[in-house]
Amino acid sequence: MHTAEHILNQTMVRMFNRGRSFSAHIEKKKSKCDYHFGRNLTEEEISEIEKRVNEVIQKDLPVTEEFLPRSEAEKQFDLSKLPESAGEKIRIIHVGDYDACPCIGDHVKSTAEIGAFKIISTSFNDGVLRIRFKLQK
Repeated sequence: MHTAEHILNQTMVRMFNRGRSFSAHIEKKKSKCDYHFGRNLTEEEISEIEKRVNEVIQKDLPVTEEFLPRSEAEKQFDLSKLPESAGEKIRIIHVGDYDACPCIGDHVKSTAEIGAFKIISTSFNDGVLRIRFKLQK
């Protein structure tokens, strides 16, 4: 689920150029991501996001980690969502060449382990687009 969030975030960046989610709640059964956005998504956009995320999953990309000194990571990434306890060595998760992001969560070794990505629902309120999603094996 956590790796799927990375793929969703990068897909949103590529499709809408609005940045990654500013808030996320990741659970085994279903998860959600919140984005600063100007409206809700159309049915066509929801279908396109699902299609693109699933295409990345099906590529069987390796999911790897590297550790960067905080000073170096700050130059390349937004570290604001990491807890202070992340320390001076920042873990960067790479999803093939599709995405790279600082993260402390658990990840699969390959995108093929994720299963199918499905958007359950979306909503828009006060400038926040919420996307709720689940994974199906």
